[in-house]
Amino acid sequence: MVTAQPAPWHRSAVLAALMLAAFTFNTAENLPIGLLELISESLRVSVPAVGLLVTGYGLTVAVASLPLAHVMRAVPRRHVLAGVLAALVVSSLVAALATSYGPLLVARLLTALAQALFWAVMGPVAVGLFAPEVRGRVVGALSVAGSLALVLGVPAGTWLGQRSDWPVPFAMLAALGLASLLTVAVLLPTSRPEEEHAAYAASPDVRRFGIVLAAGTLAATGAFVGFTYIVKFLGDVSGFPPSTVSVLLVVFGVACLAGVSITGALLDRFPHAALSTAVATQAVGMLGLYAAGTDPVAAVVFLVLMGGALGPVFMTTQNAMLHCAPGRTDMALAANSGAYNAGIAAGAALGGLILPLAGVRGAFLAGGLLTAGACAVLFGERLLPGASLKSHAHVEGVTRG
Repeated sequence: MVTAQPAPWHRSAVLAALMLAAFTFNTAENLPIGLLELISESLRVSVPAVGLLVTGYGLTVAVASLPLAHVMRAVPRRHVLAGVLAALVVSSLVAALATSYGPLLVARLLTALAQALFWAVMGPVAVGLFAPEVRGRVVGALSVAGSLALVLGVPAGTWLGQRSDWPVPFAMLAALGLASLLTVAVLLPTSRPEEEHAAYAASPDVRRFGIVLAAGTLAATGAFVGFTYIVKFLGDVSGFPPSTVSVLLVVFGVACLAGVSITGALLDRFPHAALSTAVATQAVGMLGLYAAGTDPVAAVVFLVLMGGALGPVFMTTQNAMLHCAPGRTDMALAANSGAYNAGIAAGAALGGLILPLAGVRGAFLAGGLLTAGACAVLFGERLLPGASLKSHAHVEGVTRG
């Protein structure tokens, strides 16, 4: 039995609330980057300790996504989303009121746990509110909202913190989370998770699931081998002054937002091609930076290509999970989010190891080659024997039965 759809304006309001929540979570994840020195001076801790607020956050999401989704698999999605948004509000308030490093770290870890579960359940809830033929656009809208965090949320939070004090932007996150919480709690119907419209994929495929998971993890690792050190690359290799590097980071964010917007509009028509194109574009951008990054014009071109692909890679893997998940889609999305965040952490660590051995150009070469490996995984799928439609139907029948 599948639950009845809520009224059209309820669906739009819930989608808007989930978009706001995606924006808020992504802003929360990266906000300390812009406030490193302010937090360091205020709490009298080292800058690397403040940096741990970001890396520890990502590792928590990577480790906790699948276990949390499994534990909460039988809880109605309305209750789960209300719970994670309440955790976002409370943890943001604790962060804003923190007067020492310990409470701030605890608050960050609570936010990370909430985000790990949010990305697992939010996708099936959002796309399940709408007809199957427009679900790619729904995924695109959520990804645009998430990408806006880097283009708008973190810069705005940094600006606000610099002109007031670092706890103020954390308090603003609590206010945004509260708006999302109230909307979801009031307008999203309560139903059993297995009765949601997008609880199961239309074409379950274990092989496709594994290929997308592997390619997405390789692409994330490759991206962050280089992106973690993009400021150093643009300064040391391309020769841009610090003021120009700051502008180029904004350009990178705008390119990411544009890539997500364009890909989202095409995702329903070309789901397979969108993923392959995003990964291939990232590979070209990174290898182009390695090969021609000493030329400022070429560096900007390849930086835009890399930025234009970074957001769409994760978005298209999430969309693929909604199509090919061999079991529940929330579990597949949790696995994908966890693997992607693990790739981010591994990429940053690998880049740190490469840096003293081969320099920042070597990091981009390694990242580009890892991303090319992701391309090989995706294109290699076409060489494998086709999956049985009968087995698809059997899996779907078992998971729905």
